[in-house]
Amino acid sequence: MSALIELIGAAEAFVERGFLFLQSQCAADGKAVAGAGPRPAAVKLDGAKLDALQVPSYDLALCAAELAASSAVQAYATEARQEDRFAGDLADCFAAEVLLSVTSRLTQRADDFGLPIGELLATHPGQYAEVMALHSGARQAALGATLIARDGRLPLAHLTGEQELMRETFNRFAADIVAPRAQSIHRDDSDIPEDIIEQAAELGLFGVSIPERFGGLQPNERSDTVAMLVVTEALSAASLGAAGSLITRPEIMARALLAGGTAEQQSAWLPRLASGECLVAISITEPDFGSDVAGLRLRATRCERGWRLNGAKTWCTFAGRAEVILVVARTHSDMSLGHRGLSQFLVPKPRFAGHSFEHVSPGGGELTAKAINTIGYRGMHSFDLFFEDFFVADDALVGGAAGEGRGFYFTMTGMSGGRVQTSARANGVMQAALNTGLHYARSRRVFGQPIANYPLSQARLGRMAAWLTASRQLSYRVGRLMDGGAGDHEASLVKLFACRAAEWVTRDAMQLHGGLGYAEETLASRLFVDARVLSIFEGAEETLALKVIARERIAAANLDLAGRA
Repeated sequence: MSALIELIGAAEAFVERGFLFLQSQCAADGKAVAGAGPRPAAVKLDGAKLDALQVPSYDLALCAAELAASSAVQAYATEARQEDRFAGDLADCFAAEVLLSVTSRLTQRADDFGLPIGELLATHPGQYAEVMALHSGARQAALGATLIARDGRLPLAHLTGEQELMRETFNRFAADIVAPRAQSIHRDDSDIPEDIIEQAAELGLFGVSIPERFGGLQPNERSDTVAMLVVTEALSAASLGAAGSLITRPEIMARALLAGGTAEQQSAWLPRLASGECLVAISITEPDFGSDVAGLRLRATRCERGWRLNGAKTWCTFAGRAEVILVVARTHSDMSLGHRGLSQFLVPKPRFAGHSFEHVSPGGGELTAKAINTIGYRGMHSFDLFFEDFFVADDALVGGAAGEGRGFYFTMTGMSGGRVQTSARANGVMQAALNTGLHYARSRRVFGQPIANYPLSQARLGRMAAWLTASRQLSYRVGRLMDGGAGDHEASLVKLFACRAAEWVTRDAMQLHGGLGYAEETLASRLFVDARVLSIFEGAEETLALKVIARERIAAANLDLAGRA
């Protein structure tokens, strides 16, 4: 509805003013120089001053992410409500909750943001009364009752015919092949069965993000990130660890090779990735350095005909089964270079089953690995890796000689795709949580009737559906932006939003199950522990909020800064 859209715009303007205020507090030398165009050039920030503002920076980043989701779902509903009123009801419910939440967050610490928050409330007093009516308990319960009457069917997502076909294909694969085995894979912490990988490869899964000229499913003339997202959702709804993350690593490696790999590396590796002949692991994190990529210390030292790797990595998911590991290593000894001293290497290896392995390079040196025990996200296994004088040939350096020192940039190219893809993993997990929560609520009788008949259960289900719809539409919007050559910042926004949403949506699904939800045997408990990892990997929540979203928005906040210098 137009009133909500107007209020979302007003709230976004206030959040921008908050970023602007923080800019005035941490601009280097207390000054900032305006650039040309509608937005100033990125202002140089004082790192120490910016770190002192972490609490308000984090809050504003959350506000920005939630408002971005509100804007995306309202844009979707503008068209969708004409064919399905439920789409508009879900969008309005979500936007109303976010507007009240953002207003509350800003009001609680208005001084931290330099905001006269009364202006926001006073500008549209009548419309805020309308917002509160949309957020009433009765309205949320009515949404849940409608969802129950529709057997959990959400409104159409507005995909192209080709995207719908891909979603249907992988929904069937996920339901028929993955879902029946997902619970045992989780409980036994076993490897992903080879027949799942083989059948996924036959469907072209591993080529979803790779251009047709290299044997993939992406059109050569354009990208179709949304297709990748709908496939990821379908697989993640069946199992995050055994299916939903299978294309994350090919996605990251493919983007890195397309951005900086040599023609020979692209032709040698991309067809093998697309066919599933060669599975991938990505090794960035180190024991003392996770999101702080500039501090990575694993060394790559030149030697005759190649390089020798020495050091430790951690949280390298799928390292055992993978036939190649994309490793970020430091190729320059001067630590003051930070991320400019990093390069990427393609490290081939045999596949290994189980929770540990050792591999001796044909050129000498050894790689040893041991899986880390985790509470969820089982099936792929995440490993600690130890490289000792491990030899890789010259052609392992991504980009060849021109790629030395550019590993950080190639990695970030892949990580943007990995972040939006992670939002789709979160959406798939939320879809599964909504499905199982609704099913159990309809079958479980308490005090003489199904718990689905009670308003609190209905309100819970309605809210879950609203947040899932908003998250899904924001991810699709970001995917389309990325296909147009933009969207890197928005990829961080949607990753932050979707992964936080998945935590409470799976929590509410577990709560609907009561005591049974706490039993390890139930789907609800698996979804809950799987969702918890989403806010940690592919860019931890705090890093995205502070070092990416807030930092970028603070540096580029719109203002005639010359008068404030």
